Amino acid sequence: MSRQTIVVALGGNALLKRADPMTAEAQRANIKIAVKSLAPLAAEYDLVLAHGNGPQVGLLALQAAAYSEVEAYPLDVLGAESQGMIAYMLEQELGNLVPEDKPIATVLTMVEVDPDDPAFGDPTKFVGPGYTKREADALVESRGWVFRPDGETWRRVVASPEPKRIFEMRPVKWLLEKGCVVICAGGGGIPTAYMPDGSNTLVGIEAVIDKDLAGELLAREIDADLFVMATDAEGVYAGWGTPEQHLLGWVTPDELAGHEFAAGSMGPKVEAAVRFVRATCKRAAIGRLEDIERIVAGEAGTNVVCEVPEGRG
Repeated sequence: MSRQTIVVALGGNALLKRADPMTAEAQRANIKIAVKSLAPLAAEYDLVLAHGNGPQVGLLALQAAAYSEVEAYPLDVLGAESQGMIAYMLEQELGNLVPEDKPIATVLTMVEVDPDDPAFGDPTKFVGPGYTKREADALVESRGWVFRPDGETWRRVVASPEPKRIFEMRPVKWLLEKGCVVICAGGGGIPTAYMPDGSNTLVGIEAVIDKDLAGELLAREIDADLFVMATDAEGVYAGWGTPEQHLLGWVTPDELAGHEFAAGSMGPKVEAAVRFVRATCKRAAIGRLEDIERIVAGEAGTNVVCEVPEGRG
């Protein structure tokens, strides 16, 4: 019997929590915690990991802007840098927990976007640290960045176009066939597009692709049996912030469509889960990273399925 394939999209808080300093030490400490939950899956399943990179890309952008001798690198290049940086730590720390003969590899991943995507006219994706209103206004003046409130702070926002295609799907599949744990589509992938002149030339795009939507595309393309989005929440709550709030356990895409979810938090995860289930009729789940073994077993988190099994409602 062939092994099942699981795609896990790690939320940004699995790598760097909001209250943590943006240091390599803090990032590695969080990754060490994360891989303790992931290592048991690598022994039983074919495992593919995607991850966020918002804080890391924001930090790289600040560091680049601080050196004025050359023009700052664009977001697509910084996204590539962050893929390598984060995946290096994931590879190393996961490799410290799995058997020596279990291969782990990172695939630098480009994702095609449409340069005419309407998202470019309405930037919404948070990148980087939080600022006071005064600090944000100064960066608007000096850098031309766009900011939006995020809780009590202000954060930079950039366009988040739809992922259309993952260019490196063939090598990802080849690695899986050899039993490799694959780390790819970091930060939603490096946004790239074809030049409009018909030359079939690829160029980088200044944007950030939502990692959950990219993870859904990845899971669909490799015919994954389960797509998990790991976050710091127990699952998806209906009526969040009201006296009627309650955790959704096993639900269908149509049931989820009857609720509203915040665009900056659960909204993209719910959308990704709905897309995956409607396209494949397989299970998608959202829940805490520390509960991931129970999520895989169907005992925790919010599980989205075509039809809820008897007794799972």
